[in-house]
Amino acid sequence: MGTRVRFYLDENVQIAIAEQLAKRGIEVLPVRDLNRLGDADINHMTRAARMGYVLCTHDADYIHLAVSGTEHAGIVFGQQHKHSIGEWVAFLELIHVVYNAEDMINLIEYVKPI
Repeated sequence: MGTRVRFYLDENVQIAIAEQLAKRGIEVLPVRDLNRLGDADINHMTRAARMGYVLCTHDADYIHLAVSGTEHAGIVFGQQHKHSIGEWVAFLELIHVVYNAEDMINLIEYVKPI
């Protein structure tokens, strides 16, 4: 069994998602906790990868960075205002159960209702 998936929440992802995941015992790191609000996308992406966290975001710029070859520890993307907090939490919880961190390297997952 590999390393458990941990989540790095971009500043545009609701803090309630982090709170719900933490209540479920899933390790989550909101950008707010790092005092890195407003940092460049590439910095968030490389920091999350270096720390071994899957990046969760509404920002399509991360998809463009990944497609252009920027290495990452995984990305979970959901369109803003399309998915509820509950849908995000359920999807991330599923990712946490199904994948290990090594499976997520350079993988992009799109939030879907469960």
